[in-house]
Amino acid sequence: MIDLDALKRIREDVAATGREIMLIAATKTQRKETVDEFMTIAPDFVLGENRVQELVAKYDERYRWHLIGQLQTNKVKYIIDKVELIHSLDRIELAKEIEKQAFKHQKVQSCLVEINMGGEVTKGGVAPEEVTDFIRSLEDYKHIKIEGIMSVLPNIDTPELDALYDELDVIFDKVKKIKQDNVEIKYLSAGMSGDYKTALSHKSNVLRLGRIIFGERIYTPSV
Repeated sequence: MIDLDALKRIREDVAATGREIMLIAATKTQRKETVDEFMTIAPDFVLGENRVQELVAKYDERYRWHLIGQLQTNKVKYIIDKVELIHSLDRIELAKEIEKQAFKHQKVQSCLVEINMGGEVTKGGVAPEEVTDFIRSLEDYKHIKIEGIMSVLPNIDTPELDALYDELDVIFDKVKKIKQDNVEIKYLSAGMSGDYKTALSHKSNVLRLGRIIFGERIYTPSV
């Protein structure tokens, strides 16, 4: 069930920043009917999917779609013509496949570089100290455009979380200074249902919100 009160609070919190914030509804495990209902209520939201199979199953060309979860190289071909933005570019092998598939479709695929701020082995992402070099290593990928960075921050207490967000802010400012033909840093995608207020108090301008809007995940997809 869509939480209209939560949606109102999110909009109020975003408005209070005075900044332009992109809002993404993370629709993992939500049914297509719920997605359609949500988009009638909040048509300004972008839809974000974690899993390629779910994105393909729910895809509707009326909406804007982002791939916000980990992406396997062998599945790039299924979403390359469907998503505006890939949030989880974190390795050269993936960049090569995105470049290959984007070339086939004669498009330039916008991507964010994912950063593993907490050094968590269960999460993807480039190490914070390697981000600049990684972006520079993509200079010859003519069908990829790097538009920012993304991170899934650890679920930790606020003082420690603030420190990681401070570090992420520094990285964001640093990568903005990269001069490269396929780099135009605009987005810092950080902040989810549990920490979006902390993200807004820093420099995040893209929020990925799922549970706070839709409640707990209601089913486990078979795909």
